[in-house]
Amino acid sequence: QVQVVESGGGLVQAGGSQRLSCTASESIFSINDMSWYRQAPGKQRELVATITRGGVTNYADSVKGRFNIGRDNARNTIWLEMNNLKPEDTGAYYCKAAANIRGKLKDFWGQGTQVTVSS
Repeated sequence: QVQVVESGGGLVQAGGSQRLSCTASESIFSINDMSWYRQAPGKQRELVATITRGGVTNYADSVKGRFNIGRDNARNTIWLEMNNLKPEDTGAYYCKAAANIRGKLKDFWGQGTQVTVSS
């Protein structure tokens, strides 16, 4: 089983920065793409950023130019550097790891870490 753990959430002022980290711990399967999602209370979970094992990134339009995603394949770790934070960035941030299991990709989710941006 793949265990996914996020850290780094907290309360920040608008315009500030925050760095989230996520580690996928497993000893059997290789980790493919990893992603950050976020969800505000009562709203749908949305994709924030994705990074492939090869380092190709993709960002939601709302965070382009402000957020950066990176990874360390040796540690199966990704991070999300969030800059110029806005109140609308507030939400629970979730890390998703896609593991290659018998030729199929299976998603594993972390428990989430709360990011609150005050105006």
